[in-house]
Amino acid sequence: MSAVETFNALPAERLTDQLLACLAAPAWGATIAAGRPYPDRAAVVAAADAAARALTWEDVVLGLSAHPRIGERAAGASQEAAWSRVEQSAAAQSADDATKAALIEANRAYEDRFGHVFLIFASGRSQAEILAAARERLGNDEAAERVIVAEELRKIAGLRLERVLDAL
Repeated sequence: MSAVETFNALPAERLTDQLLACLAAPAWGATIAAGRPYPDRAAVVAAADAAARALTWEDVVLGLSAHPRIGERAAGASQEAAWSRVEQSAAAQSADDATKAALIEANRAYEDRFGHVFLIFASGRSQAEILAAARERLGNDEAAERVIVAEELRKIAGLRLERVLDAL
């Protein structure tokens, strides 16, 4: 059975758990689950992408609630925590103490300004790159930042959904 056939056949509860690990916004997962069966991988990915683009800000905030601060190690044994550790691992290894301290400060300033964690698609980025992005985004107004946060969350969810499909 192909990965998509397995995805289509997953019991609802197991599929929900897998999708919530990708993005902790139940509306996103419900939309994807409701679209089953999918003819192929591209259709699953396209449906997930469209569902992420349709999220309300409240859904995005739910998704943010499951993400640790950049530079902090995600705790727990959940799939989501494991993915977060992998996504941030390269950046964590590439940072010196001054960059790590500056990122902690940027996280604090960002949270003070916007009221939620700084979220960025960290895979493949150094902490210096992430720090530069955090500092740049501190200059955004709330409306502009919400667009960026939703886009970063969409990219993370897409990467994680690809991992789910690869594991099936």
